[in-house]
Amino acid sequence: MIRTTVMLPTDLKMRAERAALERGVSFAELLRSSLELFLARTGAKDSLFADSEVFDRATPPDLSQAHDEYLYGTDE
Repeated sequence: MIRTTVMLPTDLKMRAERAALERGVSFAELLRSSLELFLARTGAKDSLFADSEVFDRATPPDLSQAHDEYLYGTDE
């Protein structure tokens, strides 16, 4: 694991410590599990497809071969 320093408002830190105590886990474990849950709920998003201005429709079946045409258009 990697040690990380996080600045938290006092109230948030106190509420998180209380929640960890109530659950019988360490403060660090509460943070780890909360981050895992948040990331699982929000899902990982590919930055290419997350921008609706760049790509706003279903994935075309030939995207892997014609990606330049979809991104930049054609020179016709």
